[in-house]
Amino acid sequence: MIKWQVLRAVAVVGLSGVLITGCNDSEGAKRSDQPSVSSSSSVEPVSAKTQAAEKVKLAVEERISVDEGQFGSGTNSPCSTSSPQMFTAKCKAAADATSEAAGLALREINGRQGFATLDSVARKLQDAVRTYGTLGCATGPTAADTRKACLEPAAVIAQGFPDLRSGANRGLAGK
Repeated sequence: MIKWQVLRAVAVVGLSGVLITGCNDSEGAKRSDQPSVSSSSSVEPVSAKTQAAEKVKLAVEERISVDEGQFGSGTNSPCSTSSPQMFTAKCKAAADATSEAAGLALREINGRQGFATLDSVARKLQDAVRTYGTLGCATGPTAADTRKACLEPAAVIAQGFPDLRSGANRGLAGK
């Protein structure tokens, strides 16, 4: 609310300047005597940090869109804990794609500052995929304790694409 009020005040002051300038013109002042305002002077160049964040977001988003279209995400993922495919090769394929998207995100970040959320999400996803594989979750384990242990990494994998997208978006904000 305060930000909006400040913007309105700036607009009013700017409009006042235009009106005063108009009065000067009517009093015989020459237009060439008045300072010119170039439209490019008010546009700030995009910082290298912002460009890097946009590049990371674009690369991650392109990859996520393809994989998410193929495998789904959240409750529509074969790795969803409510999915009958959670203990199958279909979830393993989704897990592998999620891990590869996380790996791409980490390569794109390449140690840059301002991507803490995306870095954390990508590493968590890769850990979940490793755990899913180590437990043999995709082979339809029959032991109750193994099936139960598969639930957590599968849930992380199922939510992986939206979490990567969110992390990339937060990277634009330097988080």
